[in-house]
Amino acid sequence: MQQITDLFPLLNVPKTVVIVMHQKPDADAMGSSLGLYHVLTALGHSVTVISPTNWADWLKWIKGADKVVDYELNGAKANDALAKAELIFCLDFNTLSRARKMAEPIARSSAIRILIDHHQQPQEEMFTYGISDTSKSSTSEMIFDFIIASGNGDKIHLAIAECLYAGVMTDTGSFRFSSTTASVHRMVACLKDTGFDHARVHEKLFDNFLENRLRFTGHALLNCMEIFYEYNSALICIPWKDLVKFQIRTGDSEGLVNYPLTIQGIKFSALIIDRDEEIKCSFRSKGGFDVNSYARQYFEGGGHFNAAGGRSSDTLEKAAQKFRASLKENALQLQ
Repeated sequence: MQQITDLFPLLNVPKTVVIVMHQKPDADAMGSSLGLYHVLTALGHSVTVISPTNWADWLKWIKGADKVVDYELNGAKANDALAKAELIFCLDFNTLSRARKMAEPIARSSAIRILIDHHQQPQEEMFTYGISDTSKSSTSEMIFDFIIASGNGDKIHLAIAECLYAGVMTDTGSFRFSSTTASVHRMVACLKDTGFDHARVHEKLFDNFLENRLRFTGHALLNCMEIFYEYNSALICIPWKDLVKFQIRTGDSEGLVNYPLTIQGIKFSALIIDRDEEIKCSFRSKGGFDVNSYARQYFEGGGHFNAAGGRSSDTLEKAAQKFRASLKENALQLQ
């Protein structure tokens, strides 16, 4: 994989570009993708943004979200764009499997593939150009760096600032995670110079839910949470029937896995949800427990040191049993 800076000369001539984010995109995936979309469009490129799946309603306010193609709903249009693409940017994921059903058409495309991502263990052989930097707070921060390094800082307008701020703010836990470096604050200062309203962005992302989500959160914490004090760990296990009962939609469980970490002494938290088609898992930790390695070992996943995801083809109960058994196997690391 060649340095991302080697790509810059190719951007001097208008090209047909596709930007792809990971399945069930969060604010960083959507924000970084649309931030790059606005910049490349301003440079004269023809750009299509594709999500492998649908996305949360609370992301639809971001400028350009209405132009994103949902691969599951409009595969023909997405495949046509991929077939015509000269450049394919893959943002906020580093293995093609994270693009779900899009993985195969991306892999067989003759387009130049470019990686911009901050997760561990990238599939570098699948990309011609790219940057993988786990020290970065978010892919949105990396897109900001990409814009500045390519000499296009003057193209950052209010909409781009909102996109990138949404991504970096959420991926840093509202700037409280250790990934919030001085460069993150310098980036935000630069974005603020465009005049965007950061309070509005926060409100759109965190004060924009329906009543059923709050009631679901209360139900999950009251009835679905187990605490394992001997392992400083917690588990929230959500059956499919609860998702149906509370009419839970994409994105409504976002952040639920973090709640147990507010309990004194809890260092490791897991959320296991029966999504009907498969079991989805989220893992969070404080301190020295590596959930990236844990997710890769036990739940076919990965991510960051303190935040990762995974999946299981077992039943919900078997996945939960596997989690409980894994605590004993990792008892020393969890002390």
